[in-house]
Amino acid sequence: MDEVASVSPRRRILVAGLAVVLVLAAGVVAVAAVAGRGRRAGPARAAEVPVLLVPGYNGTPGSLVTLAARLRSAGRRVEVVGLPDRATGDLRASAMALAAAVDRTGAARVDLVGFSAGGIVVRLLLVDPARALRTRRVVLLGSPNHGTEVAGAAAALDPGLCTGACAQLTPGSALLAGLNRGDETPPGPRFFSIWTALDQTVTPPATARLDGAANIRVQDVCPSSRLGHGGLVADPLALGLVVEALAGALPDPPGRGDCAALRATGATQSR
Repeated sequence: MDEVASVSPRRRILVAGLAVVLVLAAGVVAVAAVAGRGRRAGPARAAEVPVLLVPGYNGTPGSLVTLAARLRSAGRRVEVVGLPDRATGDLRASAMALAAAVDRTGAARVDLVGFSAGGIVVRLLLVDPARALRTRRVVLLGSPNHGTEVAGAAAALDPGLCTGACAQLTPGSALLAGLNRGDETPPGPRFFSIWTALDQTVTPPATARLDGAANIRVQDVCPSSRLGHGGLVADPLALGLVVEALAGALPDPPGRGDCAALRATGATQSR
């Protein structure tokens, strides 16, 4: 939304409001202390499978710095993918950029983590069966898999302001209808969808649920969690869930008895 300065004051206010609401996490502060528990290895050692992190709507690689640091401290090779127009344009173009980033790794298998609209970008990539088979694990964090009412409200207020990714993220959009037709989790990777009941950006929060995935509401693990949308890439509980999901060490399903251990994993780094 770099062209905001060229439109009228009223339209600038609407555009700015939409960007703020959709990207509460874009300014997440990078805090991550260090460490990790021993975890089970997959078919290949974790360090041999790169993990690509995909930002959300209007997000930058810097918005995922805390998550990236925590995964690197666990021995992961991490790349944060920059998306064209900060994923505010056609999300299919963002999926092409992600495909190019995957190819640049030169790896036979990859893990993918998509935050918010970045999860839709990941899913668009995996429509290609060859891409899906090349992917080992997928973690979606607060992704509007069935649309978000925030985008729908913006479109209802002024359709001219809700174009590109905004229009594609409205409930019932053609893009989401096609993506969710049939199998929502194509063969190949193991899917995890992690979300919070207190999400005010992806609404209703349960829109993040994905058929065929391990659907994890953070309050089912830690009932006292007050984690919001941006916390899904910065809060120790969410970080612990991501680390263990990518390591293949997450209980199925994680429950209240795992709360303290997961928070400890997310809050510490190995020295």
